[in-house]
Amino acid sequence: MWDNAFHYFYEAASLGSMRLASEKIGVAVSSISRQIGQLEAAMGVSLIERGRRSIRLTDAGRLVFDFHREQLSDRESLMNRLQELREVKTGHIVLAIGEGFIGNAFARTFDQFQRRNPGIAITIHSYTSSEIIRMVLEDEVHIGMILHVPDEPKIRTRLAVNQPLLAMCAPNHPAAELSAITLEDLTRFDLCLPPKGFRIRSTLIHAERRARIMLEPMLVTSSIQIMREVAKAGRVITVLPRISALTELAEGSLVARPLLDPELEHTSVSLIHRLGRQLDGAPARLLSQLENSLKSWASIPVTATGSAEDLLRVP
Repeated sequence: MWDNAFHYFYEAASLGSMRLASEKIGVAVSSISRQIGQLEAAMGVSLIERGRRSIRLTDAGRLVFDFHREQLSDRESLMNRLQELREVKTGHIVLAIGEGFIGNAFARTFDQFQRRNPGIAITIHSYTSSEIIRMVLEDEVHIGMILHVPDEPKIRTRLAVNQPLLAMCAPNHPAAELSAITLEDLTRFDLCLPPKGFRIRSTLIHAERRARIMLEPMLVTSSIQIMREVAKAGRVITVLPRISALTELAEGSLVARPLLDPELEHTSVSLIHRLGRQLDGAPARLLSQLENSLKSWASIPVTATGSAEDLLRVP
């Protein structure tokens, strides 16, 4: 009732006549008069001066007229902003990415996205998989990326691509001469691994138990950058998914060798969000670009060579 009453009153006051408002809106004059009367009764004041052929507003009528005009302006502004969001002109995206994925490849993906969408702000958190799942469930982030396929029923896995854990070392390291590496092989070399509780390390520990082997890293760090750098220095082997070191593999400062264990060979990277959460506008656009990038990177063979530009190409 209120929307119609405000609309009829506003048009009649703007045009100066209920008859003209009737012709514009396409309803009877009596309907316009009745709606204005109901609006006055609800507010307890007269909005128009009675006994005149043309409409003249009372002081109260002028307040209501100005109020509704501001409402129309605000509504138009809201619709314009919503349209901008739909067109990905403005917005803010929050992501949580697993500890093993931060590298130049992802940096380039986000840089390319913001070059195409300069009004979009992005916040990126790096946490363990369990914490990322919690943040996704509580809507603290739009999108999560983890190193497994979650079995949480309230999580939707938008995309899962095969991304095996690989042994990485400098090209002059003795392990680089091997075509593939077993867990037993790893016991013969100095290792740099993430702390317990990180998904990479947890996956390795399960594999160790099956093989009845215990890996004892010489260096433990939560920094993927340090893991890459110390491996490049030539003394240690580290274990990472390929997408964590695309730049180093492309330039040849690191080489990757498959780890011969069924669980390590079939680990996956998953893009997730909360089941039922509608991702529109900017988050939906970035999610689509991340899907394309992951599919592209997952298709690169472990032994692929080529320029860093080719291997880091953002679709």
